[in-house]
Amino acid sequence: MADRTATDASVLDDPAITSEYREVNGVRLHVVTAGDEDDPLVVLLHGFPEFWYGWHRSIAPLVDAGYRVLVPDQRGYNRSEKPDGVRNYRITELSGDIVGLIDSAGRESAHVVGHDWGAAVAWDLALRHPGSVDRLGIVNVPHPTVFAETLTSNPRQLAKSWYMLFFHLPRLPEWIQQRVDYRQFVESLRDAKPGTFSETDIERYRAAWDRGLTGMINWYRAVFRYREEPPRERVTAPTLVVWGERDEYLLAEMAPESVAYCDDGRLERVPEGTHWVHHEYPDDVTDYIIDHLR
Repeated sequence: MADRTATDASVLDDPAITSEYREVNGVRLHVVTAGDEDDPLVVLLHGFPEFWYGWHRSIAPLVDAGYRVLVPDQRGYNRSEKPDGVRNYRITELSGDIVGLIDSAGRESAHVVGHDWGAAVAWDLALRHPGSVDRLGIVNVPHPTVFAETLTSNPRQLAKSWYMLFFHLPRLPEWIQQRVDYRQFVESLRDAKPGTFSETDIERYRAAWDRGLTGMINWYRAVFRYREEPPRERVTAPTLVVWGERDEYLLAEMAPESVAYCDDGRLERVPEGTHWVHHEYPDDVTDYIIDHLR
């Protein structure tokens, strides 16, 4: 039986899905790997406050569909390296990690799919390193231009994003979360459809958070301190945007606005889905992804 508090690939109790460590872009990343090394490559990127486990329901179906799958703990998370200093969490470093990860697989490009912050990295990768992305998959995060414009012009989105300002404070967010046993993080997950996250899931997330919070939160600090706009706004890679329309954190109107920045874009709405739509409807979301990649 899988360890309820483990945070590597052993939690899936599947010998075909393994954990590795790879040196990319100057950091050591823990990467969960599966599938034939010769198959087309798919990279799945988790968001905040998750870790690679956020995509665990999609790995086997993608392998069965004929893909090689890499799911990293991104820098600052879980078992991956957590470099000191906010500067090390600039978006250019985060997308640079994925360029390095793709290169570590012996490829020049890959299909890249992300949720939440992972989707922000995926957008940046497609805009800053377009040659690295074959097809792009986005789950519940808007195109960076759309988000920046909405955040500054729509009071409803600004109110939903209050926590981003809180995370900008030094040390206090980490102290509070540890003091209350990560209550706010757990409550954010439980905004999902009832029953989506089991108690075992929550134990695994707590175990990952116990490995360190500062690197995770530094992603938010860096986005305020270091504005690094990508060199273009148009996305040339064929792009799928999946959006849970009951997202508590991001306005649904940003989904079609984001697709409008894509040369070849497609939007799949999930009316009952929240920000955690890939957990609530994992079969549907994975089917959308597989159909898009084909």
